[in-house]
Amino acid sequence: MANNTNLGAAKAAKNDEFYTQYADIQKEINAYLEYNPDTFRDKTVLLPCDDPEWSNFTRFFAQNFERLGLKRLISTSYAVESKKYKDYEPTLFETESPWYDADKTRIKGKIFELTRDTNGSGRIDIDDLEWHYLEGDGDFRSPEVCALRDQADIIVTNPPFSLFREFVAWIVAGKKHFLILGHMNAIHYKEVFPLIQTNQVWSGIGFNLSMVYKAPYENLLEANQKYVRSKGYNPDDRYIKVPAVCWFTNLEHGRRHEPLKLMTARDNIRFGKNKDVKERGYLKYENYDAIDVPSVESIPSDYTGVMGVPDSFLGQYCPEQFEIVGLGSGYLGQSIGVGGIPKEHKQQMRGHSAAGDLYMLVGGMPKVPYSRILIRKKQ
Repeated sequence: MANNTNLGAAKAAKNDEFYTQYADIQKEINAYLEYNPDTFRDKTVLLPCDDPEWSNFTRFFAQNFERLGLKRLISTSYAVESKKYKDYEPTLFETESPWYDADKTRIKGKIFELTRDTNGSGRIDIDDLEWHYLEGDGDFRSPEVCALRDQADIIVTNPPFSLFREFVAWIVAGKKHFLILGHMNAIHYKEVFPLIQTNQVWSGIGFNLSMVYKAPYENLLEANQKYVRSKGYNPDDRYIKVPAVCWFTNLEHGRRHEPLKLMTARDNIRFGKNKDVKERGYLKYENYDAIDVPSVESIPSDYTGVMGVPDSFLGQYCPEQFEIVGLGSGYLGQSIGVGGIPKEHKQQMRGHSAAGDLYMLVGGMPKVPYSRILIRKKQ
């Protein structure tokens, strides 16, 4: 999985101000509408963890309120003084409003709502947003925002990466439909993976993406700056590339039910694209009864036992074709019976292993493959 200094520094400091681009939101939402044009019809959509004045989530859903057939749109912000990053100036939208309060603007969250044509334009859009200050700071865990969650049908947002576990638990507790952005590492969380395994959460259309975010942090990496420029953004305006970003959801979409087209084990060894499979076939793990499959396209169509596949499999997972047995690393690996690693093999790996990690022998040397999801073909 790609490493990123910008994301790592932001997470360490609990700075989670990453603003999603309008085109990325539009692309993902349109895929659900292609599958079911009524996905959002007559629904109340909540956008928590937002900054409605400049949020592209708010802008997209407000501008497409009538096309989506929404009943109500709610967007909430988190107070500046409750954030780690406090460089903030109120917008003209706020200061020119009769509801503006200089004493509240930094310590209170805000709520924006859209339900009707307030300006007599004949359509409902972003110009009809109504707002006021919340009683508290807008933390999604507050009773005030929990009450809004309970009123909503669908929750859509880019939650703070550092609070992703808590945010998913918050949604699940409310028994809501959702579409949220998170880092691919979230797959490994013990609070998240069981939900994926039991088909309560699955990948959206966009999976393992390199996304360009607007952020208040300076882009310090030359390669990152080059990528941002290649996408038409100026990194001096504080645009940052964040790799391995995924949409997570429990909304249905068409790709989720498209089975992978695969070759047999024999054909993969003879004609497949994966070099390791062609050279040595499918290796078995030493501490779990399963074979290692180093790439999604090399999953053998005729193998009926358990297979360890890369995390990227989730982006193409069809629950009618495969079942997820578990995750082959750490605590989650231990919980499904992944055995220990003998002392002599651990010494040869020089600490590149942990309890619950799958490992195999490659040319007589022990090796822990990068994270593997254990799957089995459905009969």
